[in-house]
Amino acid sequence: MQNIVKWLLYIIFMIFGGLLGYSFSEHTRSFFSVGLTSGGLIANTLAMIMLGIFVGYIMAPACTWLMVKAIDSLAKTLQSIPVQEVLMGAIGLLFGLILAFFINLALQTVSFSAIPVVGVYLGPLCVVMITLFLGTMGAYVGSRVVFIHNFKKVLSAGVQGQYLSQRVILLDTSVVIDGRISAVRESGFLEGILLVPRFVLHELQTLADSENNLKRNRGRRGLDLLSNMRKNHEIEVTDREYNEHGVDGKLIRMALDMHACLCTTDYNLAKVAAVQGVTVLNINQLTNALKPVVIAGEILTITIIKEGKESGQGVGYLDDGTMVVVEEGRRYVGETVKAEVNSVVQTAAGRMFFARYRSSAEKQ
Repeated sequence: MQNIVKWLLYIIFMIFGGLLGYSFSEHTRSFFSVGLTSGGLIANTLAMIMLGIFVGYIMAPACTWLMVKAIDSLAKTLQSIPVQEVLMGAIGLLFGLILAFFINLALQTVSFSAIPVVGVYLGPLCVVMITLFLGTMGAYVGSRVVFIHNFKKVLSAGVQGQYLSQRVILLDTSVVIDGRISAVRESGFLEGILLVPRFVLHELQTLADSENNLKRNRGRRGLDLLSNMRKNHEIEVTDREYNEHGVDGKLIRMALDMHACLCTTDYNLAKVAAVQGVTVLNINQLTNALKPVVIAGEILTITIIKEGKESGQGVGYLDDGTMVVVEEGRRYVGETVKAEVNSVVQTAAGRMFFARYRSSAEKQ
């Protein structure tokens, strides 16, 4: 599409150059009318037209580059503005230009030429100034109308179309790499439209291209998960872009604009998003809520897989990943033993159990 626009601009500049050449030949016709025949005058006109086309072709690349850059900058700026503001701003601009058109029609009845010196320029200047002022004011007022009570939500629902009756859930990089989102989705506990922003895909691609093996494997696993879910039509990709610094800031801004939920496993991102009023779905919190309830005095069957930090401690894990620190369990590393739970500690990462090797507990 960009190449088509460039060629159209090339053609426009060449036509404009040809018209300027023709106009120049007409204005200089009186200088050549004495010494040239009618055929010579026609040749002079054709030569001026060809010269104008050539000059237009020479200037077209630079002018086209400047115009394309300006359009790209405008497009990026509009992408950072919520779509409802752009929509209402465009409507306001249209009404402002219509109003300016009727006012300019009325101004044509005014005889500005009667004013000495500046009268010739005052009429066109008023037309330009009124058009710019009313167009700008219409766009500004239209964009501000969005913030009337409840009107912003109505417009948001209207422009999102397919999101009218369903909950929108944004996925961040951490939850995609984690991989559990697919199983949660299949279980039916995560209803709604799963949305992945394009900048999250770019971050996953950066991880997949990393020289670090761990980061590369995590990035590839995330891309594979998204590819499989995309084949099953379980997720959608959005091209929305924002100027906020970092992926986390962009996700929070998008969630606020779309009134969407943010699904993540990043503890810090979840806290920052919750402070700004975003509904957060933390997979780790869901996992902790589904862990079995264990109270002090219960007997657990646990495999000691490594030594603990303190003297004599052994560490094992339950099937759901909960850490169990077993006192006097160091000597049983590699064995499956029974341990009595002493206490349960709740941490930011989840629960952790402290237990004693059962034979030692029975002796006491």
